[in-house]
Amino acid sequence: MSDVPEILLTDSELLRDPFTAYGPVRERSPVAKLVAPGFAMWAVLRHEEARKMLSDARFALSPDSYQRMDVPGHCRPYLRTMQEVEGPEHLRLRRLVAPAFTPRKAAALRPGIERLVDDLLDGLDGKTEIDLVSAFARPLPVDVICALVGIPAADRPRWREYGALISAGDGAGLAKAVPGIVEGALAAIEDRKLRPADDVVSQLLRIQAEDGDRLSETELVALVWQLVLGGQVPGNLIANAVEILLSHPDQLAELREEPALMPGAVEEVMRWQSPQLLTIPRFTTTNVRIGDVLIPEGEPVTVAIAAANRDPRAFPDPDVFDIRRAAGPAWHLAFAHGPHFCLGASLARAQTEIALTALLRRFPDLTLDGDPLRVPDPGTWRLNALPVKLQATVAN
Repeated sequence: MSDVPEILLTDSELLRDPFTAYGPVRERSPVAKLVAPGFAMWAVLRHEEARKMLSDARFALSPDSYQRMDVPGHCRPYLRTMQEVEGPEHLRLRRLVAPAFTPRKAAALRPGIERLVDDLLDGLDGKTEIDLVSAFARPLPVDVICALVGIPAADRPRWREYGALISAGDGAGLAKAVPGIVEGALAAIEDRKLRPADDVVSQLLRIQAEDGDRLSETELVALVWQLVLGGQVPGNLIANAVEILLSHPDQLAELREEPALMPGAVEEVMRWQSPQLLTIPRFTTTNVRIGDVLIPEGEPVTVAIAAANRDPRAFPDPDVFDIRRAAGPAWHLAFAHGPHFCLGASLARAQTEIALTALLRRFPDLTLDGDPLRVPDPGTWRLNALPVKLQATVAN
C-alpha cells in the first residue's frame, strides 16, 4: 500500500484536539506516518491492531526509543531502565519490582495516599482561587512516590521540583536535575540499608541481599529513577479529569450524587483524554505487515493512543464522555498493553480516585476560573495551569 496517510505533528488542529484530529485518518487506514521537520515514524491508529502490536515481539523497545539527555557521565548508567530492555532481562526486572505495584498493594497504600491528599487540601483552606495544577495535581504524585521509595520528608520539597520539571515537559531542566535525582536515590538506598522500612527500596534491598546476582546497585538506582519519572502521570491525569468534569456539569452532578461511580469515571477519563497521546516508539525487528501496510525492518512505530481509544470498532459512541460507560471486551490503552503495560497503573488509578473524591467532597462549589493553559505537545495531553475557584462567591 503506497498511499499511507501522513499526519503532520505540528498541525494546529492536531495540537488543539488530537482526539478528534486523528479520527478521519483512522477511518482511512489502520496505520499512518507521523511527520515533523527532520523526523518521521509510523503510528498504529486502530484499537485491535494497536493492542496486537504492543504484544508483538517483532516491535521492540531499545535505547533508540528515547531521546538521550545531556547528563554527567556518572549518571548515564542509571538512565537505562527496564523500559528499554526486552526479553529475559526485562522479565527479570519486572518480576522483581512488580509485587510492589499490584492492585492489592495499591489498596493497602490507600490510607497513606488519603493522608497525603488531605494534607495538600488542608493547605488550600481559606483560599478561594488557585491553580489546581501547581497547588494540588503536580505535588501529590511526587509525595506518593517519595513515600513509596523512602525519600526523607526533609528532601521532598526538592523532589517536588523534579516532579514539576517532568510534568511540565522541561527537558533541559530535567537534565540538570538528573544528578540530584541520582544522588537522592543513592542516599535513600543507603538509608534503607541501615533502617529498613515498608517501602519499595527496602523490598528490593531484601531481594538483593538474598541473591546479589538478581539485582545490581545500578539497576536498583535505575528502578528508583523510573519510578520518579513514570510516577508523574497521575498529576496530568488528575488535572485533565478536573477540567473534563467541570466542562461536563451533568456528568459531574451524577458523580457527586453517586460517588461509587468514581472508578468508572477515572477509566473513562483515561479513555477519553489519556495524558499520553503516543506510546514510546518501538522498532521493527523484521518486515511487518499491519493491514495492507508493510512496515520495513528497523523502523520506529508508535501507537496513537488518542486515536485507538476513540476507535468506534472498540467503543460505542467513542466521542461521548460517559462516566457510566459499560465495560466491554475492549479496554482503553492509556496504560499501553502487553509486556510493558504500565507498572504503576494500579497506583495511578488509586491516586486519581482518592484525589478526585476528596477534592469534590471538600469543595462542592469548585468551578473553572478562566482558561486552562495547555502547552501544545503532540506526545502528551497535559495542563500547565488550571485556574479554579474553590468556593462560590457570596453576594453582599
